[in-house]
Amino acid sequence: MPNKPLTRKAPAPNPGIVHLGLGAFFRAHGAIYTQQAMAKAGGDWGIIGVSLKSPTTRDALQPQGAVYHALELAPDGAELLLVTSLNAVLVAPEDPSAVLAAMADPAVKIVSLTVTEKGYCHHPANGALDRNHPDIIHDLTQDSPQSSIGYLTRALALRKAAGIPPFTVLCCDNLPHNGQLLRGLVLEFAQSLDPDLARWIADNGAFPSTMVDRIVPATTDETRAEVARLTGFADAASVVHEPYRQWVMEDNFVGAARPAWDQVGAELVRDVAPFEDMKLRMLNASHSALSYLGYVAGHHTITNVMADPVFDAYAQRLWAREIIPHLTPPEGVSLENYAMALRARFKNPAIQHRTWQIAMDGSQKLPQRLLGTLRAARKKGAEDGGLILAVAGWMRYTADLDEAGDAIELRDPMADALRAAHSGMDGAEAVARILGIEAIFDPSLADDIRAAVTDAYLALSRDGVRKSLEAYLAT
Repeated sequence: MPNKPLTRKAPAPNPGIVHLGLGAFFRAHGAIYTQQAMAKAGGDWGIIGVSLKSPTTRDALQPQGAVYHALELAPDGAELLLVTSLNAVLVAPEDPSAVLAAMADPAVKIVSLTVTEKGYCHHPANGALDRNHPDIIHDLTQDSPQSSIGYLTRALALRKAAGIPPFTVLCCDNLPHNGQLLRGLVLEFAQSLDPDLARWIADNGAFPSTMVDRIVPATTDETRAEVARLTGFADAASVVHEPYRQWVMEDNFVGAARPAWDQVGAELVRDVAPFEDMKLRMLNASHSALSYLGYVAGHHTITNVMADPVFDAYAQRLWAREIIPHLTPPEGVSLENYAMALRARFKNPAIQHRTWQIAMDGSQKLPQRLLGTLRAARKKGAEDGGLILAVAGWMRYTADLDEAGDAIELRDPMADALRAAHSGMDGAEAVARILGIEAIFDPSLADDIRAAVTDAYLALSRDGVRKSLEAYLAT
């Protein structure tokens, strides 16, 4: 029997949240927390999702009434949840005014974001607004925005003009001090538009920092087929995720208006920084290191990478000797136990998280995930060979071919500059050129690590990833 079309059975919840960047992660994380919070404590917290670039997600969700299944995959089995917290989905390029109107609606109390690191149109090395970014150039002169920063600022301007309090801006991307960073970007943009608007936002707005965690692989045809087999419904918008989840957020909301997320597992804290540093420098850093080195060596998923004893030992040493010594743990948290839990999560055979997916946009991720820890290790004269290998592994990944001679599909907003750095250059010259990209590398750090990264890059190119890791583990 053909699978039945999926439809919404009950009215959509009244909106209270607009979410920019309606990708798989938010639909497997924040949308589920919000659904559970409404079930637990009520409230009008339906989510208007906004796709800032492509209509793909809208086209999948709209025929289904914006409902979809979340498939949780554990080593011992699967569980399904029908997610109903979305109210509607908008596509920003098709109708920017509709997006701005939704954000300016007094019923909307929170605008959240998962737009990935590159979606903030900033310089990763120093956190400043990239005024040469085409979207920022456009948004500073046009009323219809293209960037997340433009949408946030223009919508806040509409609320100010209407005498409506600002919404809380809730960043849910993997950026250090993400609320503080986003506040600075919005204020810098607003200052260029209208200094009075910037003052109003500074005085009345709220930008709580957050830490989010859940492994959410890309949905595949196999995922959709499994959901159809389990439910009998054809679901074009299903997502897949691991059992583990975490959401830590600073308790700083305009008018204290928020769903009861804290009643369904989220943590409201005074200071997110220790949680954020732990996750960025342990999970995200090791994920990136394993994906670059693993991809070049021919491993297509993190599970495959961790099944290789050499990569497994590399990850464990990286955590124990090069990352944990430079972290202050959140109160009551054992970083050693956290590392053990990460290892188990990475090894989960039910989650096929592809290395190419994690490897995307490395130029935007490296400063937050690896370079901060590397800088701390260098300052102390501490062990850093695994971190150096990770940086060199990323540079090796930005070259044309993997170790099998297959083409590497480089997905990065700085892809042209990275390819140019390799073009016609030997290994040492390519490393020097990449280290000279100040949007990624602070010049003082680049000078400090130049010799070590060059040696590691040449070893990776000459001996391969596995032998390079074996040599590192033997020291």
